[in-house]
Amino acid sequence: MSTAPNITQQANVHPAAATVLSVKNLETWYGPVNAIKGVNIDVREGHIVTVLGANGAGKTTLLNTIAGVIDPFKGSVEFRGKAIHGLDPDAVARAGVVLVPEGRQVFPFLSVRENLMMGTFARASRDAVDADLQRVFGWFPRLLERENQHGGLLSGGEQQMLAIGRALMARPRLLLLDEPSLGLSPLLTREIFSIVKRINTELRTSILVVEQNAAIALSTADDGYIMELGRVVAAGSCTELMAKDDVKEFYLGGAARHLRSDGPQQRWKRRKTWR
Repeated sequence: MSTAPNITQQANVHPAAATVLSVKNLETWYGPVNAIKGVNIDVREGHIVTVLGANGAGKTTLLNTIAGVIDPFKGSVEFRGKAIHGLDPDAVARAGVVLVPEGRQVFPFLSVRENLMMGTFARASRDAVDADLQRVFGWFPRLLERENQHGGLLSGGEQQMLAIGRALMARPRLLLLDEPSLGLSPLLTREIFSIVKRINTELRTSILVVEQNAAIALSTADDGYIMELGRVVAAGSCTELMAKDDVKEFYLGGAARHLRSDGPQQRWKRRKTWR
């Protein structure tokens, strides 16, 4: 039987690395609905952290709260030791935390190049913009091929590349990715996550990625958290999480069987053991 880890242990996933983002006891509401319930998450310098969970688990709400789109009801969000909870989204972006939202949300009537340049609005200095643009084109050659095409005419995979490229033009110190594989084929999903890994390796950009494709997320990230109904129910290194029977069964499609003295437990009953 698996139980939720002690929250005080969650911050010790990689104690040797400095903490870039620290989310403590976060609670967020949508009107009468408590969407986030006492969540604690850390992102370490230069690491990729993934948050997994089904629809309605609170993953997108978590990212939107960190990015300043939603104000938390309780708790704190600290980036490099400074509180950013309650700040407007543009102030959070200027601090170095940049969100790639679910559904891409590119500007459909702007060209690819113009979409990318929109990512530079928060930069205090315009130095090296051209160099950064060429770097993005190097990571996403298809964007270079469609440089003058309207963003709304791109395929879903190309729009995802454009959304990530636009965020990178802001020179983020922490990149927030919300469901980057949403609506993409397995081949494009692998390509997107391969580039995410390259960005992390080449720029040492810290990345927090929310994802439903657990297999590719856990194989790409360093650390992981699993959310259900607004709470973190499991946390650890991705290697540790992939070894858990619960994770294998519910997220990796494993055939693990958990038996009681009176026979196999039904799946819906076993899910209660997370909380």
